[in-house]
Amino acid sequence: MGFIIYIAGLVLSILAVLDILKKPISGIGKIITAVLVLLTSWIGLAVYFLYAKDHLTEWFK
Repeated sequence: MGFIIYIAGLVLSILAVLDILKKPISGIGKIITAVLVLLTSWIGLAVYFLYAKDHLTEWFK
């Protein structure tokens, strides 16, 4: 069961980073956001997918 949760987290992390890299924001903004999402694990993924995904372009103009 733990292996499935690990794989799910890995896949979601990869999807989040790929989505961040596609956003029209500065390079520093992409790096900061990707590192924060990766370092904060499940909490970072939840915050990114539920809130920050739609607001990144406003934050890093």
